[in-house]
This record gives sequence, structure tokens and C-alpha cells, in this order.
Amino acid sequence: MTASVSAALPLLAHASLDAALAWREGQRISVAHFLADVLRVAELMPPGRHLLNVCADRYRFTVGLVAGLLAGKVNLLPSTHTPETVRQLVAFAPDAFCLTDTLPYDIDLPQFHYPALPTAVHDGDIPRVAPDRLVAWVFTSGSTGTPLPHGKTWGALVRNIAAEADRLGLSIDRPHALVGTVPPQHMYGFESTVLLALLSGGSFWAGRPFYPADIAAALDVVPHPRVLVSTPFHLRTLLAADLPLPRADLVVSATAPLSGNLAVEVESRLQCPLVEIYGCTETGQTATRRTAQTAEWQLFRDVHLTLEDGRIWAHGGHVEQRIALGDVIEPTADGRFLLHGRSADLVNIAGKRSSLGYLNHQLNAIPGVQDGSFFMPDDEPADGVARLSAVVVAPGLDRTALLQALRERIDPLFLPRPLVLVDALPRNATGKLTRSALEELQRRSETDE
Repeated sequence: MTASVSAALPLLAHASLDAALAWREGQRISVAHFLADVLRVAELMPPGRHLLNVCADRYRFTVGLVAGLLAGKVNLLPSTHTPETVRQLVAFAPDAFCLTDTLPYDIDLPQFHYPALPTAVHDGDIPRVAPDRLVAWVFTSGSTGTPLPHGKTWGALVRNIAAEADRLGLSIDRPHALVGTVPPQHMYGFESTVLLALLSGGSFWAGRPFYPADIAAALDVVPHPRVLVSTPFHLRTLLAADLPLPRADLVVSATAPLSGNLAVEVESRLQCPLVEIYGCTETGQTATRRTAQTAEWQLFRDVHLTLEDGRIWAHGGHVEQRIALGDVIEPTADGRFLLHGRSADLVNIAGKRSSLGYLNHQLNAIPGVQDGSFFMPDDEPADGVARLSAVVVAPGLDRTALLQALRERIDPLFLPRPLVLVDALPRNATGKLTRSALEELQRRSETDE
């Protein structure tokens, strides 16, 4: 049953059509301009009901997202755009088409290129959306590698973002400007750069700065209060560049655990608090912590965790269905918990247990290590004893020095064999690594030796 018009929720929370919605190259883009672009793109969209939006420009992505929403289409947000993922998307949604602002774009789908739009403004009402309207299918890869779809309704997204804005201290009365280093297609970027701007009266930088100088320049252009939405990888790289950094009002981090030491340094260099977000594709964001001050996470309002059959389940608030979490979680008190890593990251070697997250933390805490990651190879060991591998970026250090430093931090059973030294790790746009990419680096190293 479709919700009544009276129950529909506003598309935007901005106080006026003249309010800022985005910034590009120092130029301000108003809500009125944005809505005019949205309505025009909605008119031009092809008939397919499912939309894969790969626009690199965050403003164009957002126009496409909202245009699809108003045109009755459902956005597809897979974790990657590899040919195999696209084939699986087509099986899921045969009528899917691709919206792109890059020419040419190599993807095996009918393509709708983001059009050249006349300068125009919208002078009508801000559109409203039924709370049960399906906005997007977001996908996470299951153990088989097949993308698993999770539907996101407008009502649940509105509740989610309201809880996030409340926790981050962002107010419609003092509009914020978001600079995101993560792509809008990723669940974290989707929530914390695009939806957070739309639903809490803020604005965002249209680009996706990657290099430290670009991040600093974007922060310097947008007005206060300014929020940097980033990842541990990007933050570590930003600080390592040792550039003059403009003051921010808040830094938000997600996608991987952030060390307390790095959080303290970020707060010092950017002269503002850092808040880390916990969540997953299935639930969306569900908790935060001030990492420089505490290891405990605090759940969002109305979200609860329960232990059943040895697993932790999330439910309540914007989490519309009970979801089993893939993390090792220790509830403490009053909606707080400690996170001990991913269940899939637990390793058992000769009867001793640890987690890849803990081992990576110890590796990256070694002076001189710029980046590094442990992983468990797929190959069955000849002697039946599993051994970890690690790939490390550490100019000026050799294997002997690194292994000695690790011996002082971890049990010798978890020392990597082999330990591969490389110039850089093949991280994706959100700073994540795949085991297959790490294994390929190891194979190349063995071939070169």
C-alpha cells in the first residue's frame, strides 16, 4: 500500500530554495538550481526502472539519484563495477541502465550520458517522497561472491540520517559543508556526504579530492562549519604529506578501524573533533565513537544489539529488519559496546587466536611503516600449519628490522611468512584491500626473486 501524500517526507531539509546545496570550484550551487537540474534529468531518463549511477562528480551523482527517485526508478549501488558484478546486476535487474558523466565509459549496460543542462532555477515546492518508497538496492558480497541485495526505503534513510546528524551535532540552523574523499556510490559516502547534506540542510563539495593537496584546497574553499568525511587510509596519507592544513570543524571516519594515536593526531592537525562511524551495508551506520577519547562505541538512538545463538543481531530505529552482524562485539552498558574485529578476520594458528585487524594495527604502528596488511593465503600449507603473509610499504626498513619490530608486538606464531616489501598497496577508492590483490603482489615478489 502506498503511503498517503500527507505522510510523505520532504526530499530536502533546507530552509529555502536559495540555500547552498553544493560547491564546485568555489562556486555555490543553490537548492533551486539543483531541483531544476533534477527535474530536467528525470524527464530525459530512459524507461528502465533500475539505474546504475556511476557519475564521478558528486553533484551529478546526486542529481541522478534524486532524478531517478522522482522518475520512479530504483538506484543500484553495488560494491564494485567489475564486469562480473555488472553481469550479476543484469540478472537481478534486466532493465537496468547506466548513468555516467565519463565518456567513454567501459561498462556493458545501456548508457545514459549526463546531459548538458541550461542554467535554470526551480521556483515551486520542494518535492516530497513516500516513506515506504524503495530508493535503492545496496549490495554486499556474500561468501559465494554473489552480490546480496538489501533494499533501502526513504523513511528508513531519513531516520538513519536524522540519527547521524544528531550524533554529529549537525544542525539545520547552522548549515555545514561536507568534503568527502569517498565515492558517493559507496554506502558510507552515500549516507555521509550525499544524504547527510540533503536531509540536514547542508551542502557538499562536488568533487572527490584524493591527494592531500586537493583535500586541503577543498577544505579551504568551502565555508564553516566544514566537515571532512574520510577514511583511515586517506587521513594517514593526508597527515604524512605534512602540508599546511586549514582548520575543520569536524572529521568523520569510517570503512576501517582507526587507531587512537591517528585520531589524536588528526584532531591536533585539523583542530577539531574526530568521530568514527560503525556500520555495514545491511544496517547502514549504527554507532559512533570519539576515537581519541574512548574505545567504546555508542549506538544510535533506538538501535539495539541482542545476543542470540552466539551471534549479535542489530534491530530497531532505522534498521527495519533484524540483521546478524559479522563482527565480534562485546556489549558493555547503556547502548555501548567494544568491537573486536570481523568474525571472518579471526585467525587460529597452532591453537592460538588473533584477528587480522589487531595484527594490522600492530604492523602499522611500527615507526617507518607507511602502510601494510596481513592476510591469510588460500593455499593449503604443505606441513598442515597455517601461516600468515603480509605486504608492507616501509621505505628505509628491511625485512629483518620489520620482523624484529613485530616480534616485540605480536606472538611469534603470527609473524608473516613471507613478508613482502612493496612501493604501494593497491587500495580502492575507500582505502580497502582485497585478498586477491595482496596475493598477486606476493606472487609477483616470488617471481622477481
